[in-house]
Amino acid sequence: MSQPALILIAGPTASGKSAMAMRMAAELGAEIIGADSMQIYGGLEVLTAAPTAEDRARVPHHLVGVADAGESWSVGRWLTAALEALEGVRARGRPALIVGGTGLYFRALTHGLADIPQVSRKASEGLDERALRDALARLDPAAEARIEAGDRQRLIRAHAVAVETGVALSDWQTRTRPALELDSWRAMLIEPDRPALYARCDARMAAMIEAGALDEVRALLARGLDPVLPAMKAVGLRELAAHLRGETSLDEAVAAAQQETRRYAKRQLTWFRNQTRDWERVAP
Repeated sequence: MSQPALILIAGPTASGKSAMAMRMAAELGAEIIGADSMQIYGGLEVLTAAPTAEDRARVPHHLVGVADAGESWSVGRWLTAALEALEGVRARGRPALIVGGTGLYFRALTHGLADIPQVSRKASEGLDERALRDALARLDPAAEARIEAGDRQRLIRAHAVAVETGVALSDWQTRTRPALELDSWRAMLIEPDRPALYARCDARMAAMIEAGALDEVRALLARGLDPVLPAMKAVGLRELAAHLRGETSLDEAVAAAQQETRRYAKRQLTWFRNQTRDWERVAP
């Protein structure tokens, strides 16, 4: 059976997405477009397990290391860049693989993004998290339920949208159309069993230390970047930074980073299982 010109490959961290994509790209003569919200930023190649220079030399990659860690890319900015990259790949007459673990990127492709008006957020920024959650639970209970504890920026945005537009963010998000044409793509979810996935997460973090993850974190900290920037929230960065500040031993930092990686993988796996029910399931 012939392959479509566009294949989406998603899965949690450490599930083997990149290796599968490299094999498929070699077989199909395809180019790879990254769908990872952390691999967009340069200076995090080791900590985000970004494609290596060797991989990029073998297969053309797009949207990997294209932004500075001091920038903040939204889903909308990624979607615009991804569609531009896809247009270029198609113009060269090659198939494309869109590969990553950021569920919202895939949802933007397959369901679209709402045209939400710009809001000032002034009505929200003076509230603490508890007050924001209480208010949002009344204005937009669906948004409040899905925003994780500690994610103040998303709470502020959802609250501000509801207050300033009079329409819940969840309602805005239903007013969308897919960015990709129906039946123009095939999608697969890499779904390892949980114990195996957790073991891979632990092994990967240990390998990252050997490959220079501490040097990456040290360099980022030296820049004095705002801790709310997306790049500063890379999985493992907070734990390794604590070690570099002398607050924990290296073994303690690695163990904590491994635990956070497992938690992140669990959240990703749960999201993909719920949001991509009709996608093909494949083993790593």
